[in-house]
Amino acid sequence: MKKLLEIGVALFLPLILLAETGDKILKKVEDAMNAPNDRIANINLTLIDKDGDSKVRKIKMWQLGKEKRLIRFLSPADVKGVGFLVFSDNEMYLYMPAFKKIRRIASHVKNESFMGTDFSYNDIGKCQYTKDFTAKIEKETEKEYVLKLTPTPKSDIDYAKLIMRVNKTHYIPSKVEYYSKKGTVLKVMENEDTEKIDGYWTPKKVTMKNLKIQHSTVMELGIVTHDTGLEASMFTKRMLKRAK
Repeated sequence: MKKLLEIGVALFLPLILLAETGDKILKKVEDAMNAPNDRIANINLTLIDKDGDSKVRKIKMWQLGKEKRLIRFLSPADVKGVGFLVFSDNEMYLYMPAFKKIRRIASHVKNESFMGTDFSYNDIGKCQYTKDFTAKIEKETEKEYVLKLTPTPKSDIDYAKLIMRVNKTHYIPSKVEYYSKKGTVLKVMENEDTEKIDGYWTPKKVTMKNLKIQHSTVMELGIVTHDTGLEASMFTKRMLKRAK
């Protein structure tokens, strides 16, 4: 009997060790989203209000590794030259040309709207889910995992939880729901038209909808390139103030 038990343990232990957990899946999500060494993208931002009226903003984004990001607004005129720099989750800066001043984004501001969009500064700046969330598998289907993400005690996340649907093919989330501390859904993000670009899975369209005010922001990628050889010197306060 003891020998049979030992054989059973030997057979099933590898399966137990290889079993997916919520945190393992979340790490795969993070790795898939940050797979390129660097990324340069031209992006159209369309802001749509509850009446269906829209306005378009053009931005350019540079990303190096998992943390460093630089975003510059190209048009229209009222936001042209505005820059946003991310050194890490805890260090973000905003440059407003009209004031010719760089402002560090304080912790209590990170959950506020980024330049009138439905993305917060944290939504735009954070690239590493595993630093701020623990994950649990809520449901699994043939094509996706449904994860419940709970903020860690030390995180500066203002959401009570996130419900994330993860595609099993490429681990890019197809949908993320953001919940308030009262248990209501505040926002919903959807990634669409995910395809391989330069060998990396990339969503070409990202929509964030604020359910409370019935306002949406659609982020559509234009020209995207990866592994271009960006250097850390690109991500400085001096570069944040450049016009181009």
